[in-house]
Formats: sequence, C-alpha cells, structure tokens
Amino acid sequence: MMRGSTTVFTVRDAAASLAYYRDRVGFDVAFEYGTPTFYVGLCSGEVSLHLIAAAQAPRPPGHGAVSIYVDDVDAVHADLLKRGAKILNAPKDQDYGLRDFAIADADGNMIFFGTETKQR
Repeated sequence: MMRGSTTVFTVRDAAASLAYYRDRVGFDVAFEYGTPTFYVGLCSGEVSLHLIAAAQAPRPPGHGAVSIYVDDVDAVHADLLKRGAKILNAPKDQDYGLRDFAIADADGNMIFFGTETKQR
C-alpha cells in the first residue's frame, strides 16, 4: 500500500534554491546534506519537497513539476506574491474542477497550487 511521496527537483544551485523555497515560497528546511550542501529536504504542512544539485543528479535541472492542494488558493497566491515568488499566472477557476495558479523556481521547476471548486 502506498502511504506518501516526496517530489525531488533537480536544481543548479542547491543553496540558492533552498533560500528561494524557504524565503519566497515559505517552506521550512527539514535537512541539508553534503559539504557543500547538494541535497535539501523541505516541508510545509504535509507536503515534502527535496532538491538535488544537478552535479549529483541523473537528470537536468528545471524539468520538475508538482501540484499541491491547499485550503485557500487565493490566500496562498497573495502570500507568495508578497514574498516575491516567481508567479506564472493568477488564480483562475478551471473546467477540471480546480481554482489554481503556478509558480516557478530559477531553474524552471513548477509548482501548481490548487483548491477544488464546486463545479465538478
């Protein structure tokens, strides 16, 4: 039985990406690994996100994406806007039953934040 998962994004600079996700997106740092740091664990609520430096990964940076479900997508959008996250679009009601928006990091990895709407 599956119980959970962690998304791993490949990034060019683990330290810079850690700072972005901590300061601009609001994740807490769970751990840092390596000297210099090349692997980072981040968390927010029940969501885990790991970052690996491209020099240590079998895949190029910037090709990752994850969807995170939140209680209030508009409040999350407002908070991330205030924090200076790279927001790709404003929240919008979608025909697939979510109100969502997306952000990106410096490498192009994307996070979609969404709240279910009643129009499903």
